[in-house]
Amino acid sequence: MAFADLLEQVGSMGRFQVLHVTLLCLPLLLLTSHNLLQNFVAMVPPHHCSPHSNLSWSQLDPEQLLLVTVPLDPAGKPQRCQRYATPQWHLVDRNGSSAVEERAEDEEGLDVALQGCTDGWSYNMTERTSTIISDWDLVCDLRSYKQIGQTIYMGGVLVGAFVFGSLSDRYGRRIVLIISNLLMAVSGTCAAFSPSFPLFCLFRFVCGTALSGVGLNTFTLTVEWIPTRVRTVTGMMLGYCFTFGQLILAGVAYFVRDWRWLTLAMSLPFYVFLLISWWFHESSRWLALNNKPEQAVKNLRSVARFNGRREEGEKIDVKVLQESMEKEISCSQGSYSVLDLFRTPKMRLITICLSAVGLSTNFAFYGLAMDLQKFGVDIYLMQVIFGAVDIPAKLIMTVCMSYIGRRPSQSGVLIIGGIPILINILVPHDQNTIRTCLAVFGKGCLAASFTCCHLYSGELYPTIVRQKGMGWVSITARIRSMLAPMVQLTGDYIPWLPSLIYGGAPILSGVAAIFLPETRGSHLPDTIQDVAERGSGKSSKVSLKEAVILQDTRSELLNQGA
Repeated sequence: MAFADLLEQVGSMGRFQVLHVTLLCLPLLLLTSHNLLQNFVAMVPPHHCSPHSNLSWSQLDPEQLLLVTVPLDPAGKPQRCQRYATPQWHLVDRNGSSAVEERAEDEEGLDVALQGCTDGWSYNMTERTSTIISDWDLVCDLRSYKQIGQTIYMGGVLVGAFVFGSLSDRYGRRIVLIISNLLMAVSGTCAAFSPSFPLFCLFRFVCGTALSGVGLNTFTLTVEWIPTRVRTVTGMMLGYCFTFGQLILAGVAYFVRDWRWLTLAMSLPFYVFLLISWWFHESSRWLALNNKPEQAVKNLRSVARFNGRREEGEKIDVKVLQESMEKEISCSQGSYSVLDLFRTPKMRLITICLSAVGLSTNFAFYGLAMDLQKFGVDIYLMQVIFGAVDIPAKLIMTVCMSYIGRRPSQSGVLIIGGIPILINILVPHDQNTIRTCLAVFGKGCLAASFTCCHLYSGELYPTIVRQKGMGWVSITARIRSMLAPMVQLTGDYIPWLPSLIYGGAPILSGVAAIFLPETRGSHLPDTIQDVAERGSGKSSKVSLKEAVILQDTRSELLNQGA
């Protein structure tokens, strides 16, 4: 492609690219932290009904108080959502096992009346000093609010993928990235000081919206400023930012036990990222294709000076740029919409298959990663394990993408990742170690799938609709991410159903990935015509006249579709 030659001329992997990619990676360290923040801010502490408020309990110690007010559940633990309608004073006269046995015998009869927690709940806050669960009593009848809160957040991510994907294609990657960093900082700060659960959900929704803008534009600005030969390694670097973000979250959450301060700690750095983002250069590739050749040339010359190639950069002017990208510029005139993602057979195939891949990867990943308490292991240790497993998984994926190719790597890792999740259905619930190991292996495969999917999407879609395409994939992925927390609620009725869904979805999408075209070693396509010609053996160059004909045909199709 012509732009690749211009990029080589100004320095395709010089000091500018190194600093550019490094600074773009910084916000990614905290994006995953925000996605998984719910594990800690909405951690459910052990709880039981508070004692009757109209009685004096000064003569009883905490154990005796619990004994006479709260019955036991089938597992022998205090019930979370019921208490005795009247205190069972006769149990105080007993001690040790005799008291427990008598309480169990009383509960088996029909004489012991129970009631709900009309005086609120008492929480064991040994793990966290506060959570949104304990602050707003989101337990018992309101326990589903925890999952609803995460669903609302993922809904924001969904809206952001749609809104910011379109805005960045129209107004540029840089300005949308700046706005997204500002929204992340402000909404995260507001969420930390929310006085009520509805306001918390509102600000988390905005935070999720901004997160999509940061993620999509960071990846696009990275891909459009680097050469083909380093895209795989760069994709691995971006993927590891998400990995280390999980480890950062575990460390910060361990030392910051209050949910408000933890939320604030994950949000304040975005004020710094906001200042850094003003330095970024707009994609010259995007500028050239959107009738801004002067600014495109200015940015290319700036990159050349930064890379120590001032003389080479001065050779580039508007005429050279337009001659080099004649076909791409002529074919990119006019407006593009989401309909262009389905306009040609190859574009339809890419969009449908990538939607399936992104959908199942997000769905299963967050289904596993968003409920660490169910594994019966220390939640901080579990977060570290879930983050650390990504390191070898993504390294192996990078090697596979480089030597085997994107398509077999993407397909294989999804199928392999779904199998251990399905096997977990057959493992008894008391075998925590085996269940955890299988879940960690499956989660590692899904994390590797993330790495491939992000890079693969950017390589498959042409420049003129790249943001729309990646936004569409993100939209379909976030739909399932919204459903993932709700699927966990079905486990209250059918315990094996969540694992069946989380394991079956990756396997099915792994089969769909087989039909995607291979992109290893290929240049980034700039137009839809480039996508159609990929792998066909045709020349990627056409005359200006042919390009105009193609554009006229496309306009007619748009008019018919309208």
